[in-house]
Amino acid sequence: MATLIQSYEQQYSVLTADITAKIGRLKSGSDDDRDKLSREIQSNFEEANDLLEQLELEYRGSGAGSRVAAYRAELQRVREEYRSVFNNSATYNIDPDEYEDWSTVNEQRRKLLDNTERLERTGKNLTEGYRVVLETEQIGAAVLQDLHSQRETIQRSRGRLRETDATLSRSGRVAQSMLARALQTRLVLGAVLVLLALLAALGLYLYVT
Repeated sequence: MATLIQSYEQQYSVLTADITAKIGRLKSGSDDDRDKLSREIQSNFEEANDLLEQLELEYRGSGAGSRVAAYRAELQRVREEYRSVFNNSATYNIDPDEYEDWSTVNEQRRKLLDNTERLERTGKNLTEGYRVVLETEQIGAAVLQDLHSQRETIQRSRGRLRETDATLSRSGRVAQSMLARALQTRLVLGAVLVLLALLAALGLYLYVT
């Protein structure tokens, strides 16, 4: 996990360095070079966002402290630098003989910026949606764990109830056996008393006669 995080961080560092170098070339490039560099930089920004999303997932999986927020702030700073350079280069590289095309250039630049902002918002929405999905998955796992724990508790309670029922059944049988023995003892004692009374009466009769 740590090796994969380090790999993503190295890729991000190389990518941001490449973006910074291209921004430097953008300041002095021709119109054709500027358009090509701009497309490459936009592609690099998208790739950097993807890397940061993967890096954030790896950080969450490892439970380690995340540096993604700092990386995003750095990427935003580079993005602002790119916008500033792009706007300035678009302004200062206009041919005075073609000043009448300024409105078209400005419109294209505005559309490019709008598309860039739209892509950023889409990326943020996707990241937020992914975060919600992960949190929902974590909550679902916690609920399932809780249900599993409750199931085990119920099963243990049922086992104890069965053991208690068996103990009560044994106690009932023992009590019934003791009651039967007590009744038997009383019957035997009653029979002995009757026999003793008969013997006493017989002895008295023989004594009198």
